[in-house]
Amino acid sequence: MADLDTFRAETAKWLDQNAPQSIRGIPATELDGNWGGKKAKYANPDLKTWLDVCAAKGFTAPTWPLEYGGGGLSKAEEKVLHQEMGKLRLPPPLVGFGLTMIGPTLLRFGTEDQKKEHLTKITRGEIRWCQGYSEPGSGSDLASLQTRAVRDGDDFVISGQKVWTSYADQADWIFALVRTDPKAKKQEGITFILIDMDQPGVAVKPILLISGKSPFCETYFDEVRVPVKNVISEINAGWTVAKALLGHERSMIAGTFGGASAPKRKKSRFVELAERYVGFDAEGRIDDAVLRDDVARSEMDTRAFGLTVQRSTDAAKAGHQPGPESSMFKVYATETNMRRHEVMVRMMGAQATGWEGAGFDEEETELTKAWLRTRGNSIEGGTSEIQLNIIAKRVLGLPD
Repeated sequence: MADLDTFRAETAKWLDQNAPQSIRGIPATELDGNWGGKKAKYANPDLKTWLDVCAAKGFTAPTWPLEYGGGGLSKAEEKVLHQEMGKLRLPPPLVGFGLTMIGPTLLRFGTEDQKKEHLTKITRGEIRWCQGYSEPGSGSDLASLQTRAVRDGDDFVISGQKVWTSYADQADWIFALVRTDPKAKKQEGITFILIDMDQPGVAVKPILLISGKSPFCETYFDEVRVPVKNVISEINAGWTVAKALLGHERSMIAGTFGGASAPKRKKSRFVELAERYVGFDAEGRIDDAVLRDDVARSEMDTRAFGLTVQRSTDAAKAGHQPGPESSMFKVYATETNMRRHEVMVRMMGAQATGWEGAGFDEEETELTKAWLRTRGNSIEGGTSEIQLNIIAKRVLGLPD
């Protein structure tokens, strides 16, 4: 305990000395997060400074090994680090699929050369990643994917189309599933490969959503040459890698929608909305009994879920790989987030019916669009139906 106390004191001192004043106290919900990468732009240059000093310290990936740019911290030390950052209300120095998805996958399946090539660039925020899984005809049935990779000497020549590739227009590299053996069974002819987006034959087209925001893109590969050395694990063994990465993705989504690591606010969003639209009774309670019950239920569900996800996160940092529990978390997070936004728009009443124009301020229209955006939660990262099938088979042991 003494060593942990010493670490806390040293960390608190380091953060106070190195965290720029201009980024302290900014609610994380007001930031899109620092994804890094070659195309990154910083409205506040101090966010780049914050990334650089944390990367040099290993604090962008605190528990990763030192030799790959991590901090080499224990899970207990990482928890202390996040607690001390929370006290100063500091945003995460770096976020993204590099840290939450491909990084852990490389640590488990990558060769030493692949780890040295990519992990340090991830921790420094030099490369931004996106995911190339779904295709126009291969979403829930991912194993039916048709993007082909034909061997040509030391390269694969890749052609095909991916869809719902989040932030592909901002990414530098993509980790993708391609079909390398069209004659094999669906899952047995797939390879997991890393592709540099900045080369001939790669094209990206954003997909405009009804919510007004578009993180999703279509990505096209037209005879793109990719070195065989970029294959993760083995040729035609990509399905095993893909399933492991999906576990990390679903855990990430769960944390984003209400895990213990979700952004904290000084005041509950429900309280803010109640102050503006509903009011309080003489006892200081939300002045609508039905809304009050729904708010209490939502807050309890979110808190209980956050603690459960934290236990799973701690287990993962101790070496446990994500299993079927990631599907359970993804379903619960999805439903909780949708119900939470339903309650918020109900609190706004008629002010939740605006999209733009006079009579509605930006905060109101943004919340309405965010509520509409939650409709996609049950689809992205594997549909709720797919997750329920996984739970039925791998947790409950039900027959096909």
